Amino acid sequence: MTMATANATGATRAYAAAAAAGRGLIEPHGGELVNLMIVDEKEKARAIASCDRALELSDRNACDVELLSVGGFSPLRGFMNEDAYEHCVETMRLKGSELLFGLPIVLDTACEDTKVGDRVLLKYQGKDVGVLTVESKWKPNKPKEAKMCYGTSSIEHPGVAMISMERRKYYIGGKIEGLNLPQRPFPCPTPEQVRADLPTGKDVVAFQCRNPVHRAHYELFTRALDAENVGKEAVCLVHPTMGPTQDDDISGLVRYKTYVTLADEVKNPQIRWAYLPYSMHMAGPREAIQHMIIRKNYGCTHFIIGRDMAGSKSSLDGEDFYGAYDAQDMAKANAAELGMQTVPSLNVVYTEEEGYVTADVAKDKGLNVKKLSGTKFRQMLRGGEDIPEWFAFKSVVKVLRENI
Repeated sequence: MTMATANATGATRAYAAAAAAGRGLIEPHGGELVNLMIVDEKEKARAIASCDRALELSDRNACDVELLSVGGFSPLRGFMNEDAYEHCVETMRLKGSELLFGLPIVLDTACEDTKVGDRVLLKYQGKDVGVLTVESKWKPNKPKEAKMCYGTSSIEHPGVAMISMERRKYYIGGKIEGLNLPQRPFPCPTPEQVRADLPTGKDVVAFQCRNPVHRAHYELFTRALDAENVGKEAVCLVHPTMGPTQDDDISGLVRYKTYVTLADEVKNPQIRWAYLPYSMHMAGPREAIQHMIIRKNYGCTHFIIGRDMAGSKSSLDGEDFYGAYDAQDMAKANAAELGMQTVPSLNVVYTEEEGYVTADVAKDKGLNVKKLSGTKFRQMLRGGEDIPEWFAFKSVVKVLRENI
């Protein structure tokens, strides 16, 4: 990098940070909200014409390309090269800056001929979404990646199964140029767009989920706005992950329909709704850090950290891979360095006498708690049974029944 380029980059970062501060919004991770999208159509055409080969992206890869292109993974400007990948795997940090970063962002390929210097046209569902300039290619040590990032090398873990069985032989790294965002049946606002809709100088509490929002969820994230470390007139950004999750999860499109329906029903001015093109890894503590960084880039100051967040169970015996509070502990330990605050997820329960209260209140008062497991709910849903309104919104149940 030349001195002029370095100065220009520094000026851009400083301007972006000042602009964010001027609006009263939290700075992006690393100080600059990255935007890799090419806007000019002639430049797009030149970038496409310069490519040596093409690569069709998986659903997971397409999510990563989109988040790289729009700044969701700021400060990254492309897929990690081998040295950056190794450093992130081993230390949970970015090489050079030593900024926290939960999980490595990599692109896999089975192509033997791809080599350093190639310009690869990245396609998703036949559409051009980006260009990668290959700076490194290597055969990763997947057992090491699994053990250090997921805490286990067992393929009973869904994330380990993904990297060992779904990802292909090689990883390739390098800078990305964004061409077009993947076409999806639901909108995924960019960090810039989400930030533009946030109130100035107010706390923004992020709620991450990968399921439809039921009554307990709603109680949880609306009550989070009253937490001791959350300022007055704060808003909650409900920000579900819409990429691939687990095989038995409800599809992104169906969940989107439930979110839109619920948002229209509650019309709560303290809630913002946006949708994240992110693929879950179920990596527990390290994924909690990843989620916090992403939400920081989207303008959030606080993050609701749930019990066993991003946790997973063995596909054979159902045993948990992480402790119930491992993710919370990891998030709390690193929140100050990230410049964010955590909001513990309240354990709210429904009682016959007082409706929703915290579990400790229910215990102290000897209230009768009503329970309905997720498994039983799905059985009742498919069987056409009445779902109690204390558990789920009628409008959400209607959408689910019409679409699954």
